[in-house]
Amino acid sequence: MISMSHVYKSWDSGATWAVDDVNFEVGRGELVVLIGESGSGKTTTLKMINCLIEPTKGIVKVGGEDVSASDPVQLRRRIGYVFQGIGLFPHMSVAQNIGIVPSLLGWPTEEIEARVVELLDRVGLPADEYGGRAPSALSGGQLQRVGVARALAARQEVVLMDEPFGALDPVTRDRLQSAYRAIHVELGLTTVMVTHDMTEALTMGERVAVMKDGKIVRDGSPKEIYADPGHPYVAELMETPRRQAELVESLVSR
Repeated sequence: MISMSHVYKSWDSGATWAVDDVNFEVGRGELVVLIGESGSGKTTTLKMINCLIEPTKGIVKVGGEDVSASDPVQLRRRIGYVFQGIGLFPHMSVAQNIGIVPSLLGWPTEEIEARVVELLDRVGLPADEYGGRAPSALSGGQLQRVGVARALAARQEVVLMDEPFGALDPVTRDRLQSAYRAIHVELGLTTVMVTHDMTEALTMGERVAVMKDGKIVRDGSPKEIYADPGHPYVAELMETPRRQAELVESLVSR
């Protein structure tokens, strides 16, 4: 569904590379997590999928189509995008925010309204209670749920998520992670998610791709990476979930 072939990105005419020869594929229906420290290239890689950033060189394809040959506006309307800042329009209601892309695509009003009701129900915010509210009347977790609903409004098959749960408290974060995983499976989505949290990567992803200095240094299932980090940086990242697991085990066994 998504492929990147020998993709590079430089902000200084090739003196340095923010993304350095990335080769990456995501199968239809997969949930793949990109993880790495700040400056590793993960968000730049994500944004090249929907042409928010243009590669310096290399080929990016979505659904077999070279994104460089696509109209970028139309491409972005076909790809859901969820990010930590959410970015809802403050002067629009929740329902209007969710329906904005279908409206731009010319959907009939009745179809938009039905889709909004369906999606608010899926993310646990009944339309009769939340549809007419302003974004300012919602909690952080509720705003993030609306962001997910908006990303799916035009029946997008591909969803990109950039640190979507990072600013939430642990309980809300866990609930939204579970809710999104269920939606991903139920709707047969193809999802690429960026995070800097290895525990989140292991629990969310069917595959985890670790980036360091613009390169993918490890790509495998959570089980494979947990058993064999295969790179010193990956082993370093794995120390956090290992320590957390050992700490919990020691506390409950006292």
